[in-house]
Amino acid sequence: MMETGIYVRVSTEEQAQEGYSIRAQEQKLKDFSRIKEWGVYDVYIDDGISGKNIADRPAINRMIEDIKNGKVNNVLVFKIDRLTRNTADLIYLVNLFNTYNCAFNSLSESIDTQTASGRMFIKIIGIFAEFERENIIERTKIGFERKVREGYTLATRTPSYGYDRKIGEKIQTVNEYEASIVREVFDMFVNKHMSCLEISKNLNSRNIPTKENAQWHTRTIKNMLTNCNYVGMVRYATKDPNRHFETDGAHEPIISKELYEETQNLIQKISVKCYTKRPKEDSYFIGLLYCAKCGGKMVTHGNYIKHIDGRTVVKVDYRCRNYIKKTCDACNVSHKKVEQAFRDYINNIADLNALDAIPMSEQQTQEKQNKNLLDGLYRQKKNLEHKEKEIVSTYISGTIGLDDYMNIKKSIEKEKNNISEKIQELENKKEQEVETIKKEDIIKNIRENWDLLTNLEKRQFLINFVDKIIVSSQKVNGRNNIVKVEDIQFSKL
Repeated sequence: MMETGIYVRVSTEEQAQEGYSIRAQEQKLKDFSRIKEWGVYDVYIDDGISGKNIADRPAINRMIEDIKNGKVNNVLVFKIDRLTRNTADLIYLVNLFNTYNCAFNSLSESIDTQTASGRMFIKIIGIFAEFERENIIERTKIGFERKVREGYTLATRTPSYGYDRKIGEKIQTVNEYEASIVREVFDMFVNKHMSCLEISKNLNSRNIPTKENAQWHTRTIKNMLTNCNYVGMVRYATKDPNRHFETDGAHEPIISKELYEETQNLIQKISVKCYTKRPKEDSYFIGLLYCAKCGGKMVTHGNYIKHIDGRTVVKVDYRCRNYIKKTCDACNVSHKKVEQAFRDYINNIADLNALDAIPMSEQQTQEKQNKNLLDGLYRQKKNLEHKEKEIVSTYISGTIGLDDYMNIKKSIEKEKNNISEKIQELENKKEQEVETIKKEDIIKNIRENWDLLTNLEKRQFLINFVDKIIVSSQKVNGRNNIVKVEDIQFSKL
């Protein structure tokens, strides 16, 4: 037997104007339950209360609790508007009924969820519910985007390390202690050539916690180094390239734009040459070595050597990646022999002036950078034009009001004007003659200063100036191997 909860409601105004009677509703619903052979668990009465919301009605809230506790598995009302006059509340109640397998019936509208027409009604309500959810999501996205375009961060729970934001305040403020750590992290990465792992270990060893009182990791350091917040910018939709943008923020910067740009350039170079990790101090050729035999990239391989006194020493070797895949039989090469082969290659170039290739001049590099900037700016402008069309459609559909539409439109137009000015500036920029940096200058510098550099400085030099070092190895007497650098491909400067 279905345990039915009969719900009746009437406001004082309705009873006076329309003649609704609590007792009349109750009696008709009890008679209908008797005809259907349903058991009546309880009658829930909200007398003299408006149906504009659920929160202020004690009887309907008591019925909801009984449904959740499994005491009621069927709800019967005289008319749907007795249950609620609010669409959002109706959607909530129908979803609640579905969740707890509770049937729903309306006597006047002949709605019974056990019939095909009743189930169709529930589906229609579900469509409206989905429509309402999508509208909420769309309005939320628009609100978030407008907030960022106005210069405010979306960090609703925890602001970026180095900043604080009190409840109720829109603009984040600089936390001087944390800001000093941020500056130190950028300095360790750019000037001291420390990897993200080394920086995280440094901070953890000094018991400096993250914003959430946790330990630092490689990923948290990388996120800090690529966070434009620190130069006074805010960003939106970082994981969606079609919607992503960065704009001027309302907060104070912590580091200079020059330092931030230098950091991004270095990260880009390291990502290309070293993939997932930066070279360690004792293996600074990693990411640059290539096998002369098959062309495969070489990776590090630790060779553990145990001395007579019990000490274990790790000897760094490099091996072809295809050797691991068993598609290349090139020998392993030690770091020490690669170092010597590198020196020999540089020293054996007799006629520096006869070098067949000179890298790009700084001017050419600048032209290439300007072109990339222009391409990016044109893409941003196109995205903004697309966004303008979306906002018009959103306004026409009634999702946002006129004031919101005008504010968003004004913000987009302002950003489009800024982008147009930057495009015009780049297109009108005259080419300037700059001093070229030639390959022979680099080689002279290596010859004179290589042995004076620390491992960290050697690593930094290689990242900045070298793209590839092609290495071969040949077995001698079946044991020792001769390592030779066949070619060095220098970076375009």
